Amino acid sequence: MRKIVVVGGSLAAVHASESLRQEGFEGEITMVSAEPHLPYDRPPLSKEALSSGIDVEKLYLREPGWYEENGITTRLGTAAVGLDVTDRTVSLADGTDLDYDGVVLATGSAARRLPAVAGVPGGHVVRDLADAQLLKEKLRPGQHLVLIGAGFIGLEIAATARQLGLDVTVVEVGRAPLARALGDDVGQWFRETHARHGVEVVCTCSVERFERNGDGVRAELSNGNVLNADLVVAGIGANPAVGWLEGSGLSLANGVLCASDLSTGAPGVVAAGDIARWYNPVYDEEMRVEHWTNAVEQGRHAARTLLGSRDAFGAVPYFWSDQFEAKLRFVGTGTAATEIVVEEASEDRLIAVYGRDGLVRGAVCVNAPRQLAKYRGAIRDQVPWADAVGAARAAAN
Repeated sequence: MRKIVVVGGSLAAVHASESLRQEGFEGEITMVSAEPHLPYDRPPLSKEALSSGIDVEKLYLREPGWYEENGITTRLGTAAVGLDVTDRTVSLADGTDLDYDGVVLATGSAARRLPAVAGVPGGHVVRDLADAQLLKEKLRPGQHLVLIGAGFIGLEIAATARQLGLDVTVVEVGRAPLARALGDDVGQWFRETHARHGVEVVCTCSVERFERNGDGVRAELSNGNVLNADLVVAGIGANPAVGWLEGSGLSLANGVLCASDLSTGAPGVVAAGDIARWYNPVYDEEMRVEHWTNAVEQGRHAARTLLGSRDAFGAVPYFWSDQFEAKLRFVGTGTAATEIVVEEASEDRLIAVYGRDGLVRGAVCVNAPRQLAKYRGAIRDQVPWADAVGAARAAAN
């Protein structure tokens, strides 16, 4: 193997490239990114970047000189538009083709955009550096910000905007914030946390129509109420950026379908990060995970697979979200949980455990780092649900 192309300027792409060198690969590495910037850290975009301003260099995942030192050629501002797994070429938007012996697919995900928001003055999403820069310039104390969607990104932006002195209303179609990922009880805890800080969260509701209202926006809600906003932000999740792979012959279904080792079935092609939907042996199921730690670990694992390893990537997902004083840490998964036990709930602390198929599957810990480590071990060691829930209920009582 002489030439490897890493597609995407993502966290997974950087760690794949780094791992290739650490594993002894001495051939050519070319990293292709649609963005004009070197790869940067994205979690701060909905928090520190909006509150304190954006220093691009501080967000870089690696110093600019690191790429040259490691013999990594960067093609920035040029999106990949096609993959030919027979001729082993990656086609770029500028009309050039890159030959490869191996390729790492790590193009991440793209923010879902509400069609109604796209043409509305003051309508925003926050997924990349340009999005955050544009929104940062518009945030002013005393303005009214309406957020569509009470997921993690939406709630982080809500908390940041409120701390900057804006009036904030969040509109959510579900019964509670974060309910799809964490359940109604945990979601209600976050709704109350935001309410204590002055954020209004309107649930089981959607926006029926947007209209221009001077320099702002008039939003008509499904519950009959009307909101007059200066700014609108849609935080309704993201889709894996796999459109450029259509027609490549790879299996695409809410991501790139991969085996347990992150191989795709096409010779010399692996995937990592937000776009990889792989069989996770820890959970005995396929999953796709859009979190920082997963991107790091998968990028490194995909590199080893490309170089000949066939080890399965078995992982216990982990992510975090900071909102006001609430430092949420989640380990595992709450998806399709059949049992949820709230071990502890107070204004400044929350612990909840998720179970399915007789095992501990996940845990959310807010301002409770010791419990996080305990439940991560329980998931990894496949502790029976009855044992874990018994201990949790005893602690709650």
